[in-house]
Amino acid sequence: MSTPVAAPFDYNTQRPRLIIPEYGRHVQRMVEHCMGIEEREARTRSAHAIIQVIGRLSPHLRGTESMDRTLWDHLYIMSEFKLDVDGPFPKPTAEELDTKPEPVKYPKQDIKYGHYGKLVERMIAACTAKEDGPEKEAFTLLIANLMKKQFLTWNRDSVGDGVIVKDLIELSKGKLKLTPEQQLVSTDVLLHAQRQGPRNEVDLRKQRYGNQGGGGGGKKRHRNRNKKRY
Repeated sequence: MSTPVAAPFDYNTQRPRLIIPEYGRHVQRMVEHCMGIEEREARTRSAHAIIQVIGRLSPHLRGTESMDRTLWDHLYIMSEFKLDVDGPFPKPTAEELDTKPEPVKYPKQDIKYGHYGKLVERMIAACTAKEDGPEKEAFTLLIANLMKKQFLTWNRDSVGDGVIVKDLIELSKGKLKLTPEQQLVSTDVLLHAQRQGPRNEVDLRKQRYGNQGGGGGGKKRHRNRNKKRY
């Protein structure tokens, strides 16, 4: 009795190349089967059925305006642009899909100090345009604290308040200065906030004014509300 000859292994490396691997080999075989249908109407119905299948396999396209057009383009690509059906969109060409978009021009703007960023410079320009008064002073202090925070993000060692004040005067061309009463947030507090993450940002008002007393009154009133009344 002769021993049956085992069938050769079917390796992926020996199979035809998958044009769009994300859809898998079964979809590729469906496309090849659709291309072999002789009757145009039946071939078109098969193409619509394939579109429904690959639409389920592409949930990231749902809700987009170009979803249907993208799916039909993928179908034509998997057929190597040989599929001839009555689709809702004209069949693209390989040259059209290979065209590259025009490069987007990157805005080139000179930044005096890169660690502060362009946003700080814009804030300084807006602050210098304000009229002198308490609002401008508060805005100036806010910018200075932001500059110190940005500096510590770039250099976590330490930074003196004199450096921030000097850079503020330079960036504002001498138009913004802190008053003697205004104090920046301490370096330790800012570094601690950075280590804790974005949810523990420093409240500059609390740092400046403190709790203003009365910290325990809220708990006491809460306990009084929970007492039963007879």
